[in-house]
Amino acid sequence: MARLSRLFRPCSVAVIGGGAWCAAVIEQTQKMGFDGQIWPVHPRAATVGGYTAFPSVNALPGSPDAVFIGVNRHATIDVVAQLARINAGGAVCFASGFSEASAEDAAAQNLQAQLVCAAGNMPILGPNCYGFINALDGALLWPDQHGCAPVNRGVAILTQSSNIAINLTMQQRGLPIAYTVTCGNMAQTSQAQIAMALLDDTRVTAIGLHIEGFGKLRDWEALAAKAHAKGVPLVALKVGASEQAQRATISHTASLAGSDAGADALLARLGIARLRALPDFLETLKLLHVQGPLAGSKIASISCSGGEASLIADMAVDSCISFPALTDPQSHDLRAALGPMVALSNPLDYNTYIWRDTDAMARAWSAITGPGIDMTLSIIDYPATDAKDWVCATDAALAVRAQTDRPFGVVASLPELMPKDIAKQLMAGGVVPFCGLGEALAAIEAASQRAAPHVLLLCLPADLNANTRTLSEAEAKAALNAHGVDVPHNVTAPADQAYLAAQVLTPPFAIKGVGLAHKTDADAVHLNVSMDGVAQAIADVGTPVVLIEEMIDGPVAELLVGVTRDDAHGLILTLGAGGVLTELLRDTVSLLLPVTKDDVIHALNALTCAPLLHGYRGKPGAHMPSVINAVMAVQSYALAQADTLSEIEINPLLCTPTRAVAVDALIEKADPK
Repeated sequence: MARLSRLFRPCSVAVIGGGAWCAAVIEQTQKMGFDGQIWPVHPRAATVGGYTAFPSVNALPGSPDAVFIGVNRHATIDVVAQLARINAGGAVCFASGFSEASAEDAAAQNLQAQLVCAAGNMPILGPNCYGFINALDGALLWPDQHGCAPVNRGVAILTQSSNIAINLTMQQRGLPIAYTVTCGNMAQTSQAQIAMALLDDTRVTAIGLHIEGFGKLRDWEALAAKAHAKGVPLVALKVGASEQAQRATISHTASLAGSDAGADALLARLGIARLRALPDFLETLKLLHVQGPLAGSKIASISCSGGEASLIADMAVDSCISFPALTDPQSHDLRAALGPMVALSNPLDYNTYIWRDTDAMARAWSAITGPGIDMTLSIIDYPATDAKDWVCATDAALAVRAQTDRPFGVVASLPELMPKDIAKQLMAGGVVPFCGLGEALAAIEAASQRAAPHVLLLCLPADLNANTRTLSEAEAKAALNAHGVDVPHNVTAPADQAYLAAQVLTPPFAIKGVGLAHKTDADAVHLNVSMDGVAQAIADVGTPVVLIEEMIDGPVAELLVGVTRDDAHGLILTLGAGGVLTELLRDTVSLLLPVTKDDVIHALNALTCAPLLHGYRGKPGAHMPSVINAVMAVQSYALAQADTLSEIEINPLLCTPTRAVAVDALIEKADPK
């Protein structure tokens, strides 16, 4: 990624074009204190932005390290080719009208291909992007106002949206932003490649990624591995959903494992925490900048109001955050600091008896920190009118952090009640200044979830034709059985021969119609059929061919096991509660293939229906080795057929105390393009 270092840390910049955008780039560069060379390029103007202009790229006094190209899309291609020939360090392509406009302009996609070809090995950002801000070195190519200020160290924010980038730089939360980089169409240089380059700057403490689409998955795997090796946490705010999530399907799996489930699975596999709102995204980056990743999500909360204590406890419901009960040493130290009038608990309402006594406040707050607490929060709302009486709280928080060296945060219940100057003061002392209770809890949860990237490389999806073919249930079961999936003994026969064919099986039977997408909806499934009832069941099913199979006794749980092909993320394995209520319950976990047995065990235990698998209220549990082996066997088939596989679904997989049997199966395939 050395080729991007010259672009992001330039000694000379060129600005090509004469419009207001180009003048703004020069103005913003001056405001940022850039002390390198600035070379405007304009064919007619003598000066641009107060600098002598050069009539062409070839007239420049040297090869610029970074270039802002502010001309139309057609001229941009020619300019990029000229810059590549003189070995420029890289360029920001501001113009729009490339691949993002392909729906309205058939030529747009071809123009983007021409742009990439013209660039060759010279890195380009965009097209259709604002560029970058390097607040560490005072260097930027940026055509609009922004909120960045010089910093010595801080977080990097990468986004495909220039407008989102502007808004994030305007934050008033005290977050030091070292780099802001927009990616635009990512015609040549991907978001993951940019992030890998920024990892080489030791002043970057964490990287936040606003992602619209992933692109090359191998780049993301490489990024995750490099970030983990360097100890720099990554967090993501992923937006957008593909048509897959809404497309009509003959199975449950595709509707449950749409694009968003794939994005979740991919980020989890890469060890990248996912946020779903911009304020949470910023607060997580702030926490990671000040404190780094947390060991867990066990917190202590202290406030001088019972209302705040109850509020934070309620807001943590349905998250992974917990409030451990006070230990005897904590209770002893708290009692010594607070006296007999305070009811001790976690969250703690310490009342206001010690307010303004900074030393006493620090002793009380220190007492609730310690082993087993991953983050301690003091809820403090600084009034917008006169906050002089709250200096004691700031000083106490700083004292606690200095004395205990434990993760400590001050959280304002409303974001606007954390003044920016106080936030900077707290951060300088190692205290995390959280803006908003909800944001703080989201940040703590995200910062406690960082894991190592998966050891196995992703199975990349094949490029398949849109036309698919569906195997019959019997064909699907036979194919899966060949890879180790247990299926019932069965026969498939024409309706007029099915009674005789059933003689080799042991009743009771399940008798199903063949050739129907939704057999249950068509009343073409008859269960617990005795030998005497076979003929009538065949007639009632009403299809020319029927499937007869032995019933499975004693299931304790029904699971769905499915695999779908996702162009953006790979092959998605979905495990969940099965049976006719699958889509109603929506109790599922999605993983990306390949997986290990440990991955499968962890996913199954995360299901709401997991107690049924392990034995609920004295009832026997499922034979878990058989359940796990069934899932791994499905993976074996999926990986072997990855070049043609569109979808697999077993629903249900009947889990008994001795077996795990696929009683219904579907496989959909397509030919490669």
